[in-house]
Amino acid sequence: MAEIVPYLPMLLLLIVIGGIAGVIAGLLGVGGGIVLVPAFFYTFAHLGYDGPQLMQVCLGTSLATIMATAMRSVRAHDRKGAVDWALLKAWAPAIALGAVAGFFLATRLKSVTLQLVFGSLGLLAGLWMAFGRADWRLAEALPKGPGKWIMGGGLGFLSVLMGIGGGTFGVPMMTLYGMPIHRAVGTASGFGLIIALPSALGFLTMRIENAPPLTLGAVNLPAFAVIVAMTLLTTPLGVRLAHAMNPKPLKRAFALFLIVVALNMLRKAVGW
Repeated sequence: MAEIVPYLPMLLLLIVIGGIAGVIAGLLGVGGGIVLVPAFFYTFAHLGYDGPQLMQVCLGTSLATIMATAMRSVRAHDRKGAVDWALLKAWAPAIALGAVAGFFLATRLKSVTLQLVFGSLGLLAGLWMAFGRADWRLAEALPKGPGKWIMGGGLGFLSVLMGIGGGTFGVPMMTLYGMPIHRAVGTASGFGLIIALPSALGFLTMRIENAPPLTLGAVNLPAFAVIVAMTLLTTPLGVRLAHAMNPKPLKRAFALFLIVVALNMLRKAVGW
């Protein structure tokens, strides 16, 4: 029992983080990574594990949880006929290639640079969530050929640099090309699995200085286990809340929260 005591603050914080991330994911249809990465960063830093590769641990752990939870999400959406398997298969190679490229770049960047990347892209995601409109369109069908490789590769690449799945960028992309929102969300859960699988396995091979306790490569095992367990428990609660109340004001509130978190990450990155 005495050996567990030093880890209790971290475990308690992770339980709270996992519970909140699961509710938000079910309530707003937002991937957990957009919540988990900054939560991991502030938790580990507060507990004294603010090493030069802290962001790599946050990204790797977040992607490992997505690898586990995305499989359940894909099955759930598929039961409702909301996964476009033809699109998923056609775009999988480009997304996977971008994810692998994102992993190799992430391993070579400083933690502060990854903070800047997350803060900048998180700010854009928050602004889209706050002001984007469901009726905006770029075209009536997703591009094929070179356009598919550029957009799919970019989706995988940027998602790994943020430690997130396919929803944050994939859902807006597909809806801008005319896909119904529920089908876009279901298909994006498959994107998340394609992004997380190669990148999380890669992060397991990294060597990390001053890592939090019980970290394998760049994946913190207690965080992985607690987050997966808590999100499986609390995501259904978020889904029930989504059907019981109007999610639009909550979505705007979360957008404001995300903008504040992104700006704070940028503030810390520039040393203010």
